Amino acid sequence: MSIDRRGFIKVGAAAGALALGAPALAQSRAKVKLGYLHTLAVDGQIWTGIDRGTFAKHNVEFEPVQFTTGLELFQAMIGGSIDMLATGAVISNFPARGQGKMFLVNNVEFATAQLWVREDMGVKSFADLKGKKISTTTGTTAHVFLDTALRANGIGPGDVELVNQRMSEAVTSFISGAVPAVALWVPFNITVRQKVPGAKMLVDASKYYPQAAIVGGWATSDAYLAKNRAVCQNIIRGWSEANDWIIANPDAALEALQKKRYDQVPLADLREQFAAQKVFTSAQWRPMYADGTVTKWLQQVTDFFVRFGKIENPVPASKYFDPSLFLETVKG
Repeated sequence: MSIDRRGFIKVGAAAGALALGAPALAQSRAKVKLGYLHTLAVDGQIWTGIDRGTFAKHNVEFEPVQFTTGLELFQAMIGGSIDMLATGAVISNFPARGQGKMFLVNNVEFATAQLWVREDMGVKSFADLKGKKISTTTGTTAHVFLDTALRANGIGPGDVELVNQRMSEAVTSFISGAVPAVALWVPFNITVRQKVPGAKMLVDASKYYPQAAIVGGWATSDAYLAKNRAVCQNIIRGWSEANDWIIANPDAALEALQKKRYDQVPLADLREQFAAQKVFTSAQWRPMYADGTVTKWLQQVTDFFVRFGKIENPVPASKYFDPSLFLETVKG
C-alpha cells in the first residue's frame, strides 16, 4: 500500500488535531446577521469586538446590517431578514408585544437623550413649553426621556404638540425655526450647537437616573434563541471582552473606533458621546442582572410604551428579558 507525501501530511495533521482535541475543528463558526444603529451607545462594543477579534475568538462571525431606527430593526427581525439586533430604548417595546427576547444589555443611556429649546422663539423653561411644538422621533429613547422630563415638570402629554419626525428631520425643523424645541439623542446635539449657537439644553436624561434609567441592548427572536442558545452565549463572551477592554482603555478604544468606524466624527465629539452613556464592566453588570435591577429598568420603559402605544396584554420585562444567559456565561 502506497501513500504520497501530501496525503501522509494530511493524515498526520488530522491525527494530531484529534490528539489535541481540535477545538477549532470541533466547533464551526456561527454566522449571524446582526442589525444595528450606527451610534456609539449601540455599536461601540460591536465594532470593538469585531476589530479586536473577540467575537471571532468565540466562533461568531457577524454580518452587520445598519438601520436608521429601532422600529425598522424589529420589523426586519420579525420578518426574518436579520437574526438579531442591537438598539436603544425600543428594546423595551416590541418584546413587550411578544416580538423578540432580550438577552444582553449594552449600557444605560445616561445623558444621551437631551431636550433643546430656542430662547429666541420664547422658550426658556419648561413652563414655556405649554402649547408649543416639540419635534422628536416617537417610540425612541428621546421620546421616552421627553415624556419623563415633561411629567417631572408638571406638563402632561396633551399640554404640548408632539411632532413625529426622523431625528435628522426633527433637528432640521429645530434649526430652521419650524419648532421651538427638540428632544434628541447624541450626536445630534453637536449639529444643534453648531447651527443654532443660541440654543439651550434644558435637561438631559442624567437628571432622572436611576429612577427613570433607559437601557439599550440586544434582542433576538424566540425561535432563534431556542435553537442557538450556545451561539448567544458566545456572543456574550465576545461582547464582554470588548466591553471590558473599552472601559479599561477608553482613549485607545475611542481612537480606534474613530479611525476605523467613525472617521466622519471628530475624536472630541466621539469622546463626548462616550461620556453621555453609563457603562459597566461585565463583573459590575452581573449583580444587576441577578438582583432584578436590569429587569426593573426595562419595565419602567415598557410601562411608557404600554401607555403611549396602548399595548394590550403586554409581556412584562420579567418574561421577555432572559438574564440567565448572561449569568451562566459571565461568572463573578
